[in-house]
Amino acid sequence: MIKGSSRRQGAFPIDPQFLDRWSPRAMSGQALTHGQLMTLLEAARWAPSSGNFQPWRFLYALRGGDFWEVFMDIVVPANRLWAEQAGALVVMVSRNTRDDGRPVRTHSYDTGAAWMSLALQAWKSGLVAHGIEGFDYEKAARVLRVPKEYSVEAMAVLGHPGDTAQLAERLRDREVPSDRRPLAGSACEGPFAF
Repeated sequence: MIKGSSRRQGAFPIDPQFLDRWSPRAMSGQALTHGQLMTLLEAARWAPSSGNFQPWRFLYALRGGDFWEVFMDIVVPANRLWAEQAGALVVMVSRNTRDDGRPVRTHSYDTGAAWMSLALQAWKSGLVAHGIEGFDYEKAARVLRVPKEYSVEAMAVLGHPGDTAQLAERLRDREVPSDRRPLAGSACEGPFAF
């Protein structure tokens, strides 16, 4: 797998894991084992959480398992072209209200932290983790029976690295670590000034 640090350069000193991690689409089609997936989810379990509420929930399907086609059926066709070679699919949802009905303002924020923990663990484990929004959110909520007090956040396509040549031609050129906008485009001191 290509290391992002061979193409990316940080403006300030950071751990190389942040430059190395990226989101390939090329996957081998080999299933993740239950243990491999549980390792990724265990890393997510330890993410920081406001008030330790841990609003995230992970709904998953392993390649070849009972729910594989149910999960694949919610992926939009453009992503399905490459996601069909995944080893597991995970839909991330977050609890948006407390038991007493009060809103949880940081539910998406905390779930994003859990996703990043999963993504970094995948990278360190030599696996691919590619987050997508290209799936049918309403259908996911319906067919996965997500209760109304939860929000469907995103999906992760997970797998073993594959051969880029197996991707559709239009995706091959995109199969490299992407850059980021300069830090000044994302952070400023004081009031909003972008």
